[in-house]
Amino acid sequence: MRRPPALPNQPGPPFNAPAARRLRAALGMGPEHVAHHLRASYGLPYATPDLVLAWERGAVIPSSPELTALSGVLWCSPGELIDRPRTLREHRIARGLAPEDVALTVGLELLVYLGMEEEEEWRGTERQSAALADLLKLSLPDYITVTGREEKLAELLRSAVTTRWQAYVRPVSKVVPLDRRLIENVLRELHADYQGQMTATLAWGNTTTTAEDAKEMGEDFLTGIVPRFWYGLQDGAT
Repeated sequence: MRRPPALPNQPGPPFNAPAARRLRAALGMGPEHVAHHLRASYGLPYATPDLVLAWERGAVIPSSPELTALSGVLWCSPGELIDRPRTLREHRIARGLAPEDVALTVGLELLVYLGMEEEEEWRGTERQSAALADLLKLSLPDYITVTGREEKLAELLRSAVTTRWQAYVRPVSKVVPLDRRLIENVLRELHADYQGQMTATLAWGNTTTTAEDAKEMGEDFLTGIVPRFWYGLQDGAT
């Protein structure tokens, strides 16, 4: 029996193929054993050893129902088979929750919540957002990403390091609910790092770095500005 096509707008979550292979080996199971249990216990009549191997090689990404079934066969949580989740839907699957569970807990109609998942746009209230973060055990960076604030944060940070960082303390603190003094310190350091790097690469007498190299280095810094920001916050809080 052929594998059914994926439902529209329902791609599989980011699958951790090496983890699936490692967990199977740790249980002493072959691909044929996994395929048998997928057919017999989880209602996937098309599951074959070749399909299991295709998952493990990263050639095919399991759908959400297939990943849930595979986690049952491998005696692990769905989250152990998922690379770092980023979207609302991926975080829900990683926690092994049904859409109904999330909708009920945060206080949304199921269809409204499913629409947010599909559009990857969280539109909940502050109270609902807090309930979501608690239910899905979201870290602050994950919370910012899931609620659709990461691009806004990146835009503010890029402006802060390329212009006057002082003007962006308040806007950033509105996006990231942390102590403003901590945000101020991180913005100051990011600004100094970026400006120092650009000054050094463009300095007179620097014959090893071309203008094109300097431009590329600056773009790399700005592309990774959000991870740099989170690292700075973590470092400043310790």
